[in-house]
Amino acid sequence: MKRAGIEIITYQARDGLATINGSNVITGMSCLQWYDADRWLKQSEIAAAMVLEVLNANMSGYDDRLHRVRGHKGAITCAENIRRLTEKSEMLAQKGKKVQDAYSLRSTPQAVGTGKDTMEFVRHLIETELNGVSDNPIFFPEEDTVISGANFQGSPIAFATEFMGMTVTTISVLSERRINRLTNPHLSSGLPAFLTRGAGMFSGMMLAQYTAGALVNENRILSHPGATGSIPAAADQEDFVSMGMTSAIKCRDIIENANGVLAIEFLCAAQAADFRKPLKLSPATSAAYEVIRKYSDFLDEDRPLYDDINKLTGVVKKGEILEAVAKVSGELKS
Repeated sequence: MKRAGIEIITYQARDGLATINGSNVITGMSCLQWYDADRWLKQSEIAAAMVLEVLNANMSGYDDRLHRVRGHKGAITCAENIRRLTEKSEMLAQKGKKVQDAYSLRSTPQAVGTGKDTMEFVRHLIETELNGVSDNPIFFPEEDTVISGANFQGSPIAFATEFMGMTVTTISVLSERRINRLTNPHLSSGLPAFLTRGAGMFSGMMLAQYTAGALVNENRILSHPGATGSIPAAADQEDFVSMGMTSAIKCRDIIENANGVLAIEFLCAAQAADFRKPLKLSPATSAAYEVIRKYSDFLDEDRPLYDDINKLTGVVKKGEILEAVAKVSGELKS
């Protein structure tokens, strides 16, 4: 505490339990995870925008009217964010678009938007818990009353972290599918196989997609709910428990893996953008490209990519790309 510059608290009655009680620890973790997941979702929109540009996507699926007639707030917001991110893109000004793109390109507002709506509900659960009383028993001194109950029960926050983990995992699947479209010559609208000039001699980004697939697979396993896994304890006095710490630890690991998936998508999107030159990305995604190229050079000949991936994973985690884009296009909406 001294090293952190935080004043040491002198505990009063019941303060110790309040500090270390399970539901409070889970709540603290969930606050940090919500912040990280919210920033991750916004960066997934930036990556999606870059891929839409380099694949010359049909942007009719991002029309505001389309999403307002269905009415989901998150989808409306996501479509708005991506329209702003792709504004003034030379790549998207090209002709030769498909009438309908694949779902991984066309369904981004619906999928990411559902994630945004879920995150809003999760925030409600977390903020309610932060401002509420989870002690037991609870004292009402003005009424000279003590009530014993179960406000310590961690289910509200266990569910919150489960929902966050499921959200990030699902959007990670979208990210990996876009990576596949960039590297697969049958799907990449004329980009070279595996984003390399020397396909057959060089692997290019082939193995980076393997890594993304492995991370997504692990996240799918981690998304199996822990909050449904109550095991009785304390001689069956505590015969229903939230298992919320398991949920919180899983959520932390899911977000960490998802940072790696998004790093690989950014890596592939920048590589694809170089193959599309002299056409330019939008001003917003150009800012993202510049950050990527600070940490990873164009892949001309094969090299081990773990260093590039690890560096960009750290960049995603810190939100450097998000901050650079915000300077050009303004803050993206949650």
